[in-house]
Amino acid sequence: MKIASLISFVFAGLALLLMTSNMSQAQQKKNVLFLIADDLNCDLHCYGHPQVQSPRIDSLAQQGVLFERAYCQFPLCSPSRSSFLTGRRPNENGVLTNPRGGKNVSQLETLSPNFREYVPETVTLPQLFRKNGYRVARVGKLYHYGVPNQIGTSGLDDPQSWDFVVNPAGRDKAEEHLVTSLITGNFGGTLSWLAAEGTDLEQTDGLTATSACSLLESFQDQPFFLAVGFFRPHTPYVAPKAYYDAIDPRSIPLPQLSEDDRQRLPAPAYLSGKKEQETMNDGQRRAAIQAYHASISFMDAQVGRVLDALDRLKLRDNTIVVMTSDHGYHMYEHGLWQKQSLFENSARVPLIISAPGMKGNGQKTQALAELVDLYPTLAGLCELKAPDYLDGVSLQPVLEDPARSVKQAAFTQVRRGNFDGHSVRTDRWRYTRWDNGSKGEQLFDMQADPGESRNLAGDSQHAAVVAELKGLLQQTYSAPPAEPVAPKKAAAAQ
Repeated sequence: MKIASLISFVFAGLALLLMTSNMSQAQQKKNVLFLIADDLNCDLHCYGHPQVQSPRIDSLAQQGVLFERAYCQFPLCSPSRSSFLTGRRPNENGVLTNPRGGKNVSQLETLSPNFREYVPETVTLPQLFRKNGYRVARVGKLYHYGVPNQIGTSGLDDPQSWDFVVNPAGRDKAEEHLVTSLITGNFGGTLSWLAAEGTDLEQTDGLTATSACSLLESFQDQPFFLAVGFFRPHTPYVAPKAYYDAIDPRSIPLPQLSEDDRQRLPAPAYLSGKKEQETMNDGQRRAAIQAYHASISFMDAQVGRVLDALDRLKLRDNTIVVMTSDHGYHMYEHGLWQKQSLFENSARVPLIISAPGMKGNGQKTQALAELVDLYPTLAGLCELKAPDYLDGVSLQPVLEDPARSVKQAAFTQVRRGNFDGHSVRTDRWRYTRWDNGSKGEQLFDMQADPGESRNLAGDSQHAAVVAELKGLLQQTYSAPPAEPVAPKKAAAAQ
C-alpha cells in the first residue's frame, strides 16, 4: 500500500473511531420525559383513591419512586410553574400571581408578571439541557396558559427554554359552547364540564399525546428533554363520554366538614371569591366530582400512549420519566373547590420519578419533597452542572433509598390581595399563618388528623411546636419578594 493511501486509511479509521465514540457518548446520555398534568391532585389509584381509574400512571409508579409527600411552592398555575422551571421559590423569581388579560396572542409573551422581569439571566431547567446539547421540546402547557382561552397559543411561554414547541388545539376548544358551567359562558376558573362526543384523539390532550409520540420518533437517535403538558383535568372538565359512563355519581361520597370548615375560620384559609361554588347542591357537587375524575382517567390514557411510544422505540431504559402536577386541588374538601388554599389538598401534588437503575424503583417514599427539587434532581441524574442559586435539593438519594430523607420541611405560599399566607409541612405537622399571624394561624397534627379537622394553633400545649415552625417560616420567607429589574420582554442569552 502506498504511503499516501496508508495515511488516508489511518485518518479514515480515526475519524470512524471518533464518530463511533461520539455516538456512544450520545447514547449514554440520559433522556428526560417530563409529563405534567394541569390541576391534578392525588386522586389517583396509586395514591389510594378507591374510585379513580388511573392504570397508566399506576403502572409508571410501579417502575419508579412514588413520593407520598410532595408539595408545590404556590398553588396557582403561573407561580408554581415559574418556580419549578426556574428552580427558585416564588419570592425569588417574583411571580406571585397569574398574568392578567392577554387574549391577543401577540401580547402573551409581554404579560406581567414574567420571571424574566425579575431574574432575566436565569437559566431554566429545559434551557440547561439546551445548553448541554440536548434536543429540547415542549408540547402543550408547561409555562402559564389561560385555560381554555389560550389553548392553541404559546401562552406565557419562555422562548429561550425550547428548540421546538407544539401548541395543540382540539375538539374541546371548538365545542366550548356545549360546556355546562355554574356561570353560563364562563369556563376557565369556574366549575364546568362536558361529556364529549368523539374520540380521545380529537381532544387537545389526545393531540398532545400524538405530537409527543411523533417527537419521540424524531428524537430517538439523540439525547432529548421532552416536556409534555396535558391540559386536563383543568376546568372545563372535558372527557369523552365513555370516561363519564364509567363513574356512577350516586356512588361518590362527599367530604365531611369540620366545625372550622362550617364557620370558615380563619377567614383567609377559606377565601375563594367564587360565590357560585358556595351555593351548589349535592347533586351538582357529585356531578362536578364525576367530571373531574373522568377527565383524570382520560388524561391518564393519554399519558399511557406516550409511555407506550417510549417502550416501542426502546427508549425506556435510558430515559428518566417524571410525572407530576403544578399543584393540588380541592373537590369540596373543607367546603372548598379548586386551588389556592394552604390545606394539604391544594399544596400536595402527585410526583413519580422513574430513573433507570435507581434501587428505589417500584417503591413508595414518605420523604418530603418540593417541586423546586426537580431541577437539581434532573440535572444531577443527567450529570449536568446546575446553577448554584437553586432553592431545591436533589432527590437522588431518595431514589436510591426511599427510606432516606433530604429535607426537614416543605414550604407553600399563597397571596390574598395585599397580604400573604405561608405554610410549612414537616413529618408530623402543618403550620400556616396568614399575614404573619395577624389574620390567623393554623396547626394540624397530620399523623393524628390527616384531614386537618382540628386547628391546634391556640392550644398552649403546642406552643413550642408553633414557635419552632414559625421559625422555619421566618427563615424561609425573611426576604421580601423580588422587584422587577428588566423590561417585560427581557431576553436572556441562550
